[in-house]
Amino acid sequence: MKIIDGKAVSLKVKDELKEQTKRLAQEQGFVPCLAVIIVGEDPASQVYVSNKKKACEYIGYKSLGFELPESTTQQELLELIEKLNNDDTVDGILCQLPLPKHIDEETILNAIDYDKDVDAFHPTNVGKIMIGNYHMLPCTPAGVMELIDSTGVSLEGKNAVVIGRSNIVGKPMSMLLLHRNATVTICHSRTANLKEICANADILVAAVGKAGFVTEDMVKEGAIVIDVGINRNAQGKLCGDVDFERVKEKAGAITPVPGGCGPMTIAMLMKNTYNAAVHRRNVIDK
Repeated sequence: MKIIDGKAVSLKVKDELKEQTKRLAQEQGFVPCLAVIIVGEDPASQVYVSNKKKACEYIGYKSLGFELPESTTQQELLELIEKLNNDDTVDGILCQLPLPKHIDEETILNAIDYDKDVDAFHPTNVGKIMIGNYHMLPCTPAGVMELIDSTGVSLEGKNAVVIGRSNIVGKPMSMLLLHRNATVTICHSRTANLKEICANADILVAAVGKAGFVTEDMVKEGAIVIDVGINRNAQGKLCGDVDFERVKEKAGAITPVPGGCGPMTIAMLMKNTYNAAVHRRNVIDK
């Protein structure tokens, strides 16, 4: 059994981007620029934004931060996004969720230029992922693919099961696995025979949002188990969707919580920012 170290894999991604960014600055005379917008005082969001800024500094990107008060109107936010859309020095725009209740998230996400949409939530980017013609991916599913690849196991012909069908994780996750020639089953709250389906999976991705939902009788001997869930158990301790202690004895490889998928999300945001920068400027990346 192998515990997949998300911190180590994410550092490898960031170090590769650091080298590419250095080369970009030397050969093309620019570095990628990420603009991050946060509205209100949500403590978790502020931590995420701070981590994104640190990652930009580590890799060598330029980062712009816009901290707006809770009272910001939807129109004011749309005007800022429009300004960033039209700013040719900005490569990526991220609006930190959740937004205050008086602002419609869908309207805001759809207003971001899809070429600068580093969360890959815009309908155009969702469609590109569907047909397999993309240069940006939702950060968590993209991070999961890196974690699976770090095991050295080929996905071709494997049975992959995704538990969860959200637009942010479950649906794009299934498409990425499909593009890599896995045979994919998406499970959800209405799935019959869930236990049997999961127990047949070579790759099992849990993104259901319920602490300890995946038990050892749902896992095939030697399977790769990726736990996307972030929950708190009855004792208030951070845990995933998988009963880690029991399942790790059966899995061939497994991600812990914390320290598995979490670190990958920001690393893949950085990768999206790089890809947006070179794509927008038609730079041939060597």
